[in-house]
Amino acid sequence: QVQLVESGGGLVQPGGSLRLSCAASGSIFGVYAMGWYRQAPGKQREFVAQIWSGGSTNYADSVKGRFTISRDNAKNTVYLQMNSLKPEDTAVYYCNAARLQQYWGQGTQVTVSS
Repeated sequence: QVQLVESGGGLVQPGGSLRLSCAASGSIFGVYAMGWYRQAPGKQREFVAQIWSGGSTNYADSVKGRFTISRDNAKNTVYLQMNSLKPEDTAVYYCNAARLQQYWGQGTQVTVSS
């Protein structure tokens, strides 16, 4: 009922920046939180950032101070601004939406390498 499409991933050098976008469509009404998760090769999917319907945000310790999650309700889009990127940030980044059920996008690849 909720479709999520991530975009904005790519190859960036250490210390660089990227902005990921997550466009939501379908039965969007009732979504109370949206967030970003990531999964590196051979690793479990991990939490990155979350924004609640009231506007509060949460971040993983590993990205706190470097990443910023935001939303544009008019465009039904959530963003993840990633600054000071490190090689450890290399992963597939997935968008998530919570509305009774959990919904996931297809993911976008972020590679941080010299």
